Amino acid sequence: MGSVSKAEMLYKTNLIAFVGGGKKPRFPDNAVMVYDDRQQEFALELSLPETVLSVRLKRDKLIAVCRSQIHIFQFPNRCQKLFHVTTRDNPRGLCELSAVRFGTVGVEGSAADLMVFPGYKAGSVQILNLATTEQKVSSSPVTINAHQNELCCLAINQQGTMMATASVKGTLIRIWDTLARVMLVELRRGSDPAILYCLNFSPGDEWLCCSSDKGTVHVFALQDYKLNKRSALATIGVPGAYAGSQWSLASFTVPQEVACVCAFGTLPGGSAKNIGQGIIFAVCLDGSFHKYHFSANGVCNQVILCFCKLRLFSV
Repeated sequence: MGSVSKAEMLYKTNLIAFVGGGKKPRFPDNAVMVYDDRQQEFALELSLPETVLSVRLKRDKLIAVCRSQIHIFQFPNRCQKLFHVTTRDNPRGLCELSAVRFGTVGVEGSAADLMVFPGYKAGSVQILNLATTEQKVSSSPVTINAHQNELCCLAINQQGTMMATASVKGTLIRIWDTLARVMLVELRRGSDPAILYCLNFSPGDEWLCCSSDKGTVHVFALQDYKLNKRSALATIGVPGAYAGSQWSLASFTVPQEVACVCAFGTLPGGSAKNIGQGIIFAVCLDGSFHKYHFSANGVCNQVILCFCKLRLFSV
C-alpha cells in the first residue's frame, strides 16, 4: 500500500479511505483509495484534479477536500460525483461533517446532515445541509463570519447543532449555534498565539477539548459555563474581554510542538452515573498515547501513558 498522508475510517466498518503521500507512496496524492479490510482488497479509486488534503466519510457520501474545492460523491453504492463547492484557499483541508444515522431525512432548517468548511472571506465558515442537495445541484450554504484571521481548526457536534471554530492566532475558540447562526460562547485557550491541531466535542456535548503546539490539552465545559475558570482580573472588577474570558476547567501536558489529536471516551456505568466527569485520550506523532480522567472540579488524573512505534499500515 505504501505510505499515506491521510486516512479516514467509515465509522466502525471495514472500509478505510486513504490518500497516498509521505516518503514511499504507492498511490498519487490526487487519488482517494477505499480499502475493504474484510475482503482484503480495494473497493474504489477516485481521481481528483488536484491534491486531496483530507477525506470525510458518511454512510452515503464520500467527501474529498482539495485546496480550493470540495467534491461530494455518492458512496459506497454506485459511486458518482454529486456536485462540488468552491472554497477560499484551504491549505489545511478543513471540512467537518455531523454524524447522522443512515436513512435520516433532513428537512429545511434542520441540522440533520451538515457539512462545515471555510468560506470565501478570511475567517468565515460555510454551513451546507447535505440532506437538501440533489445530484449535481447544491443548495446555497449559510456563511458565518467566525474570526478576523484565517481559520485553523473546525469541529461540529454529532447532532450538527453546534460548531467550534479557531483561527490561526490560536488564542480563542468560539462555539456557534448552527441553526440560529449565533455565537453561544467564547473560550480562551491561552494568551500566546498557538497552532491548534484538534477540536472535539464530547458525545453528549458536555465538554470540548483542544490540542495545540504548546503541548497542552484543554477541556472546557459547554453545558455549565460556571465550571470554566476565570481570570483573577475578573474578581477585582477589571473591565474588558480578556478579564472576562472563560479558560479551560482542566488540562494536561503532552510533548510540545508534536502534532497531537484528542477525543473523549466513555466511562463505565452509563452517563447518569458519571455526570460531571469524563475520559479524554490524546495520541501524539511521537508515538505517545495518553488517557486521562477529569472531573468538573478541574482535577485531571493520568490513567495510561504508553508509547508505540507509529508506522503506516501496508498490504
